[in-house]
Formats: sequence, C-alpha cells, structure tokens
Amino acid sequence: MKPDRPPADARDASLPDYSATLNLPETPFPMRGNLPQREPGWVRQWEEQGLYQRLREARRGAPKFILHDGPPYANGRIHIGHAVNKVLKDMIVKARQLAGFDAQYVPGWDCHGLPIENAIEKLHGRGLSRDEMQAKARAFASEQIALQMADFKRLGVLGDWQRPYRTMDFRNEAEELRAFKRVMERGFVYRGLKPVHWCFECGSSLAEFEIEYADKQSASLDVAFECAEPQRVLQAFAAASPLPHADLQALAGQPVLAVIWTTTAWTIPANQALNVNPELPYALVETPRGLLILAEALVERCLQRYGLPGQVRAVAPGRALDRIAFRHPLAHVHPGYDRLAPVYLADYATAEDGTGLVHSAPAYGVEDFNSCTAHGLALADILNPVQGNGVFAAELPLFGGLSIWDAVPRVIETLRAADRLLATQTITHSYPHCWRHKTPVIYRAAAQWFIRMDAPTEATRGIFATDPAPRTLREMALEAIEHTRFYPESGRARLRDMIAHRPDWCISRQRSWGVPLPFLLHRDSGEPHPRTPEIIDLAADVIEQGGIEAWSKLSVADILARLGDATDPVLYVKSSDILEVWFDSGTTHHTVLKGSHAGAGHDEGPEADLYLEGHDQHRGWFHSSLLTACAMHGRAPYKALLTHGFTVDGQGRKMSKSLGNVVAPQEVSDKLGAEIIRLWVAATDYAGDLAIDDKILARVVDAYRRIRNTLRFLLANTSDFDPQTQAVPDAQLLEIDRWALARTAQLQAEILAHYHDYEFHPVVAKLQVFCSEDLGAFYLDVLKDRLYTTAPKSLARRSAQTALHRILHAMLRWMAPFLSFTAEEAWALVGHTPSIFTETYLALPTPDEALLAKWARILQVRDAVNKAIEDERAAGRIGPSLQAEVTLTLPPEDHALLATLGDDARFVFLVSALTLQRGERLAVQVTPSPHAKCARCWHWRADVGHDPAHPHLCGRCTSNLYGAGEPRHAA
Repeated sequence: MKPDRPPADARDASLPDYSATLNLPETPFPMRGNLPQREPGWVRQWEEQGLYQRLREARRGAPKFILHDGPPYANGRIHIGHAVNKVLKDMIVKARQLAGFDAQYVPGWDCHGLPIENAIEKLHGRGLSRDEMQAKARAFASEQIALQMADFKRLGVLGDWQRPYRTMDFRNEAEELRAFKRVMERGFVYRGLKPVHWCFECGSSLAEFEIEYADKQSASLDVAFECAEPQRVLQAFAAASPLPHADLQALAGQPVLAVIWTTTAWTIPANQALNVNPELPYALVETPRGLLILAEALVERCLQRYGLPGQVRAVAPGRALDRIAFRHPLAHVHPGYDRLAPVYLADYATAEDGTGLVHSAPAYGVEDFNSCTAHGLALADILNPVQGNGVFAAELPLFGGLSIWDAVPRVIETLRAADRLLATQTITHSYPHCWRHKTPVIYRAAAQWFIRMDAPTEATRGIFATDPAPRTLREMALEAIEHTRFYPESGRARLRDMIAHRPDWCISRQRSWGVPLPFLLHRDSGEPHPRTPEIIDLAADVIEQGGIEAWSKLSVADILARLGDATDPVLYVKSSDILEVWFDSGTTHHTVLKGSHAGAGHDEGPEADLYLEGHDQHRGWFHSSLLTACAMHGRAPYKALLTHGFTVDGQGRKMSKSLGNVVAPQEVSDKLGAEIIRLWVAATDYAGDLAIDDKILARVVDAYRRIRNTLRFLLANTSDFDPQTQAVPDAQLLEIDRWALARTAQLQAEILAHYHDYEFHPVVAKLQVFCSEDLGAFYLDVLKDRLYTTAPKSLARRSAQTALHRILHAMLRWMAPFLSFTAEEAWALVGHTPSIFTETYLALPTPDEALLAKWARILQVRDAVNKAIEDERAAGRIGPSLQAEVTLTLPPEDHALLATLGDDARFVFLVSALTLQRGERLAVQVTPSPHAKCARCWHWRADVGHDPAHPHLCGRCTSNLYGAGEPRHAA
C-alpha cells in the first residue's frame, strides 16, 4: 500500500499544495501498538467491567460450548508451554463465542500431590506431621495459583477468574470421594499385593502415566543356579534326545547349572524361582564348569561371553524342566539363602538375548509375580526385602542396610566369590524413570488399591460392588475412544494402544497431601470395615465442611462413634493412603462439570465438548479422565480431544536453563506484548512442536505490524462514516467494492471452517495474505484515489467506505480470538457494544462466484501490466505508474471483460490513461504521458489547466471540488 499521506518530498515543489482539499484519513488508532504498556490496562478494564459475566449474559439461552480446562499444577510461575496451552484454549473459546455459542471457560488447578509436598519439605524440612504438611501445602498451593492466575490474565485469557476450580476446594475433595465410591460400587476397586512402579524419591507408588523412559547404565550378570535334582535334569534331556544310557551315566556326577541373565543384580537376593519357555529348545552343554542349561539358540554367544569351551550333549523343550528345583546361588554362602528355586514355565522367557532363562523375584516384576502366584506361591511367602526408601531391610543377609544401587557391586563380588558368576559387563538400556525426579524407579510389591481393567479374578474381585458394570473397563474405554473425535486423528491410535495394553491402575499413594482413601482396615486380616460405603459417605460430608484436614483429625473411635457403630476401635486401623493425583484431575468431569460448577450451566451431560492438552496427556489426564468416566458412566467425559506439541527453540531443542534457550512468557509480554505471544501461538502449527526464539518472535512482530497497519487504514478511512445513514445499498456499490465484499465473504467461509476444526495457523496465514495482497497490494491501493479525491459525500466515496466498514467489522471478528487486545482496541472506536466478544461473525452475502472469477482474471492482466511498468521504470523511462499511459492488447474474451469497466479501468491499473484493443494474445505497451501532472490527484492528464481559475488541476478534480463530481461505476 502507498502511504496514507503523500510524503512531502514526493510533491512537485513548483506546484501548489492541495492536500487540504483531500479527504485525508484520520484515526486515533496509533500506528504503534505500545502493547507492553497498554495491555495491562485492558486486562484491568475487562476485570473491572466483569466482561466474562457480560459474555454469559450476551449468550443467555444460546447453545453451550464447554472446553473443560485440564488443570495446570499449582507449583511455580508459568512457562512458555503453559502460555501455549492457555492461549490455544482461549482462542477456541473466543472463536466459539463469536460463532454464537455460550462458550464457557472455567480455569482450574491441580493442587494435591508430591511436587507440593517436596516444595514444603524444602522450605520447612522433613518430618512434618500430616496436619502440618496439609496446612502448609494448602497455603502454598493458594499462593502459586495467585501467581499463575495473574500470568494467565496477562496473556489476555478470558475466563471465570472470579470462580475458578481447584481440586483442593472442599466440595471438590468431597465429590472426588463420592466419585470414588461410585467406581467402587461398579465393582472396579480392589486391594492387592502387586509389583507397582515405585520411586524412592517420592517414597510412593507411581502410575503408568508418571513413568518415562531414559537410558541407564546397568551391570548385566550371567549367574549359575546349581540344580538340587541333577538326576531329574539328565532324565528330562534323555527322554527328549537320543542320549544313550552310557552317555547319561558319563555325565552323572557333574554339577548341573541353570544360567540366568539379568540387568538387576539387586534382585538376586529375592530370587524365588526360575522361568523357561515351554516351547523353546534348551541345550545341556558340557563345559569345564559343569553341565550348563542354556537356550539352544544362544549357546554359542553365551560360551563366547563366558570364555568357555563347550559341547551340546542333549536338547529338550523347556516344558521338560518343569518344577525341577535349583538352589539359590548364595545358598552355600549364608544359611539365609539356603532355599530352592523351582522352574516354572512362562512365555516371557525368550531367546532374543541373555540365556533364555529368567530368574524370578516376584516382588520386583509383574511377570515374575504373575508366574509365581499362578504356580501356587502364597502372597505371604513373597520375599520383599527392599524398603520404600530403596534400602534393603537390615535383616537381609549380606546386604542389609545397603541401598539397592550401592548393593549391586557387593552382590556381584559375592557371586564371584561363590563361583556363581559366569560373566558381567556394563550395558546401556532403556529404563523406567520417575517423570518428576528423573530418577530410576523399580517394580516393588506393595499392598495397594487398584482399579481393575479386565474381568475379575479371585484376587481382583471388587469390594462392595453393589451395582457391577456389565462390561470390563478396558472394553468400555476402547469403545468410548471410537466415539471420540481426535485433533489430530493420530491421537486415536495412541490412546487406544495405551488403553489396550495398560495394567490395572494403582490409585493409592503413601503421602499426606491429597484426598484420603477413607478405609478402616482390620488390624489382623486387612479387610475393610463392613460399613465402608457409609464411612466413605461420612468422609465426604466431613471433608465438604472442613477439607481433608478435618478427616485427618478424626480417630477410628471418632469415625465409629459418628456411625453409631459399637465395634471396638482397637480392631481397626485408619488407612493413611491418599488417592493419587491423577484420580483428582481425572474425576473433574464429575467434581467440576457435574459438581462445583454445575450451576454455571455444565449440568446438561457428563461430556465436555473438548479437552485440550499437550500430547503427553494421552498417558495422563485424557487417560485418567476416560477411565474414571467409563467406570462411573460407561462413556467418555469428552466429545473430542485436541493435542498440541511441546515448545522448542529455533533449532528444535528442548527448552533448558543449561542451554540458555528458555523463553519466559513474562519477559516477552514485558518487552513485546502478550499479543505477540498470542499471534505466535496462532501462527504456529500446534500439531507438532512449537519453535520460539528471538528471531521467530521478530518475524511475528513484523506480521503484527502489517495487520495493524491494515486495520489503521480501514479505521482512518471510515472515521467520518455512519453506516446507519450513509451506507450504500449493495446494488448501488461500485463493482470493485462488490468484488471486495465477495472476496471477504469467500475468505470468511474459509476462516470459519478452520475455526470449526480448531485450526489457527491457516487463519493467520490467510489473514496476512488478505491484508498484504488482496487489500494492500490491490484493493486499498486502487481505492485511495477515490477515497481521497472524490467529494466527501459522493456515491463513489460512500461506496468505498461501505465496503471498508464491512471488511473492517469482518476482520475484527476474525482476528479477535488471537489478537484479542488489538481487536478490542479497534472495537472501542467503531463498535456499539462493550466488547467485540459480545458480537457474532458478520453476516455477509453468499460470494458472487462469477464476479470473483471475473476479477481474478483482471488481477492476472494487472500483474502483466505492472511487470511492464516496472521494466520501464527500471530503464528510467518513467517514474511512478501514474506517469504511464498503457495500450493493452487483449484476446476477445479478455477485451470484453475489461471493457465493462469503461474509463474506470485506468484506476484499476493505476495509470493515467488506458487504451484497450483486440488482438490474438495479451500484449502491453507502456509510454510516458506527454501531459501535465495534476497537482491534486497526481494524474497526468490532457485537461490539466482546462479551468484558468485552477491552472494546476485536471477536469475531474475541479468537478470533484467545485462541480457535480466525477461519475464512477466500476472502480
């Protein structure tokens, strides 16, 4: 676009200045946004005016759209990932609001759990009582929420900030227990001893969602278990191989050793069995160390690893070794290990690596646990010497008092000294880590509460199942996934795979700051009190009045007394476990949408329209919400799931303080404005990672300036326009103005389709193209002559202003979801309502396809003319395009099309004279005008000076100033 005013140095100093006679644009909308200084004022204004409540009033009775907020954790200031998440949510809610929905948004926070406990321990030390921890944790979470809320508001996020939800609100804590009771009634809750992921730093079990995998160095060991029944081994191999009796007798007397391979040396002290694959061939290998049992396919590799010669004497399938007993490798070192390890058949023993035999420590592996218990090992007999802090119990022979990691070299040396270590080496392998502490975790058997995924067994039968679900939780969840929309679609397979393969959900944690599992457990049997459902109801009522702290203060005697139960309190112990934090957030569809905020209009059904989070939440909030809702209602709590990527720097690297590439949203807001963050989020394809650095932000600033300058032009040139009294009817609009509105309607249809599908970067891209090409490089450039030089109240000028006014109003609504501050700033100048967000998208007529096609061809011809003019300008034969006179040769169809514009065609091509002639193909001839330049409109015209009273003006300028005005019909 050309500048609003002709620059002083562009005027011919020999000509008089007629600028005072032009309709030059005026607007208080500044060219510079000064966003960092002005945005906080809008935030305050929105809050003081109660804008969110006004939006609700404006949409009273309209269809609802509910984006349920996945709660950020109340710990620390927000980072750029938080900004991405909240801005995306805000854009979607605002876009739906403008589409006419009652688009409600209640922000929330996740408040319980270990990170806050860790923060309290850092501030106040360890060893706090439960009451002290809870009081300090609640106060700390409140402080963090206030900080984060201020940051989110600063980003221009509109929501019910006066009434957010917090998982630690008393009512939400109480409703969470009621949700738990419903899951229990449906038959999904049971208590069992199972190996679960255990973090020593947390001092608690972890859910699958809280595990991430990273490389870890471990010592691998090949350990020999001597057979306690060698004759049975020889007979098993003799029965399966053509082994002559003489050869059998020749092998007798040699030690028979089953060799296992493991990367967890610390589990050897807890060994209770060996596993072989029933279908896998195993070899009996004669070596100087004795007769080794190895998977046949791995014999050569194993012997090479051991540095031993050897010869295969017989081969037998794994099933032949079933129940044969072997001695613990340290049996002759300490009487505490003098026990037998029977062989159990298990499919998970393979010949992919190691030896093909697996040592089984049932307390420290799910498959080991399942195998041993399936073969009759009683839960009470499972050895579990690793304590919750990762230290072996003091009574464990040889290794008691050591942490399991410190014990590894001691175990290795003890096995070597016992002549049971055949090989060891250091390997790097993928290993589970705590996603909070980034430290290695282990499987550890512990009595925990679980939510069952599959059909009940004797061990997983649900307690107090008064209304059992007709199908398994896994079946219901998988079916619910198929009825959910995914953005992007790839999320469906990801969530489906996780649900299909996940184990039972361990929901108990051994911490203080969380919603309690309100069980009274029998001191001897461990069974829950027979009136447990009533106890849960009582706990919910107590917590609703006084929070979890009120429940913590009640003793067993208090609880039984409130129930009117005469049972001796000494017989029962009050559970100190809490519900894990994923159950907190995973039940907000019940505690918030159907609970604390049901009165806000969320009570029409359990499903939200949309859940939106980072793609890691397929294993987190999406996952836990799906399971709890299916357990309670048999369906998902959401109709659609949208995921976004993570933030990275311009080189694709993860944000890291050590790399110095962290971009803080607070700093960007203070330096460039939150509007730039919003535009960056909108302009980036969130389906992948979102890259940000100073260079990227600089490009966003440039894009913002282009959009702002376009807005400024539209505002400035409609500042004296009253649409109520001065708008031109559609049928009387000039043709180019009708084209501009048709193009606007065409673009709006595309933009609204993108908004419907939660797509923002195409909207930003198309808006930029519209501003720079459709408007800046063409329409507005053509329009300036008519806007500036025709009579202020002429049809020609009012037609242009009518189109500009409607384009302005359409654009403000398009950009309002992401450029919220700027749209509100402009709306204050042209709107008649308190906020752009009380409006709906502008009603535009159906695009005239024939008109659009016609002008698409005109633009192609214009491009050819512009190129020819540029060539002449580069050669120094003309100056500005208005100095040019153009002869345009056109094929008949194009000639007929352009002829309809009449003399107005020259304004479309920005030349002083345009002559059309027919020909076979398009040709452009450019010559400099021989005429004088009009001092007012800058056209070179033969009639300049036709009026002696105005020797420097052309005929149309004298008519526009002093006569009836020039006629325009097309441009």
